[in-house]
Amino acid sequence: MYKNSWAVAVLAFAVAVGTLQMTVVVPLLPGLERQLHAPPTTVSWTLTAGLLSGAVSIPLLARLGDMYGQRTVSLVALGLLITGSALSAVAGTLPLLIAGRVLQGTAAPLLPLAMGLVRQMVPGNRLPSAIGVLSATIGVGSGGGMIFAGLLDGNHRTVFWALAGLAALSFVLVAAVVREAPARGSGRPDLAGAALVTVWLVCLLLAISKGAAWGWTSPLTLGLFVVAVAVAAVWVATARRTASPLIEIPMLLHRGTVGATVASFLLGFALFAAITTVSAVAQGALGASVLQVGVYLLPTTMLMLVVSVLAGPLMRRFTASALVAGGSALVTAAAVWLAVSRSSGADLYGAATLLGLGVGLGYAALGTMAVEHVEPAKTAAAGGVNALVRVVGSSVAGAVGAAVLSSGGAGWTFGVAAGAALLAALLAALFAAVYGNLSRKELA
Repeated sequence: MYKNSWAVAVLAFAVAVGTLQMTVVVPLLPGLERQLHAPPTTVSWTLTAGLLSGAVSIPLLARLGDMYGQRTVSLVALGLLITGSALSAVAGTLPLLIAGRVLQGTAAPLLPLAMGLVRQMVPGNRLPSAIGVLSATIGVGSGGGMIFAGLLDGNHRTVFWALAGLAALSFVLVAAVVREAPARGSGRPDLAGAALVTVWLVCLLLAISKGAAWGWTSPLTLGLFVVAVAVAAVWVATARRTASPLIEIPMLLHRGTVGATVASFLLGFALFAAITTVSAVAQGALGASVLQVGVYLLPTTMLMLVVSVLAGPLMRRFTASALVAGGSALVTAAAVWLAVSRSSGADLYGAATLLGLGVGLGYAALGTMAVEHVEPAKTAAAGGVNALVRVVGSSVAGAVGAAVLSSGGAGWTFGVAAGAALLAALLAALFAAVYGNLSRKELA
């Protein structure tokens, strides 16, 4: 029992370290603009690249985990995180830094891999608690990344070297403590699907982030949009004919999951659009240090963790879709607050509190909303799609937020985040009203 507890703790630490890389770069963006002499829309790719890499890696490495073992693939992911962090630390140019961030992003699948390992090690009666601990570390890692960067004076080299050290420590602990049964999976990973998804997402996000600078009707911008649509169409067509596709297209459109899928995308978008703009406003208009940015967002970090842990009793009284709607409404209120008033620390603290409550509640309920109306055999696929679209939404926010911020200002960026969160609230409420009382069989 104690050995299993240590293994869960080690995996939770690995997930937290892997999640740190998603947000640690957020408060570094203004400084990177000055150091690298690059515009915000270009520097934002240090955030977008890591998130985009994570979006593709989640289904790909999860499949490799089934084939070769979750422990082995977790160690590979941690090894790539070490390499990417070291590369980012020594990078003197933006392309090299982005390459390092791509490698760091491959740590995103550590949560689903850890969940697979925990299912092997922990008895059924203790499994919900163990998975709850792993899920809660997302909140610690997401918000902790900004505090982590601040404690190291916002120096990107120091930050990435420290992240490499934490990843190395986690690698050693996982190798020493975690064990698993031999892998039994078969088949092969959908590498072609991963390549196609990467191409069309990069083309889409590049066109969005640079469209204002290049011109929205310029041949380059329009060409990227056309390529993105064409490659996406090819990906959908090939995914439908592939035995084990990267993403199950029918699951994206399943009546029982489409509400959670779209809400997850919109909430991921709203969260990252909000926190990246808070960082820019705090450092620009308020003259905050990187550490102060993390302190301003500390209520978001803490409440995401607390609410996600305490959401279980609420889900016994309310439907998951109703809780997602409520959480999204709170995120909307936070973004509207900042769109209207952001001239003082009190505004940032107040909005960050609402943001933490809303995202904590919404994220905790989204997992249940994604799987409660599908057959048990499709639970893993539904959960994987939900996690994937949330990360895609976050990566889109990096590109869109930078483009709107540079052309329209912070008020417009917070307005876009509010609009996304409001759509998530309305969609979840509609889903609750239409499908809330239907069974899995009726929705199949």
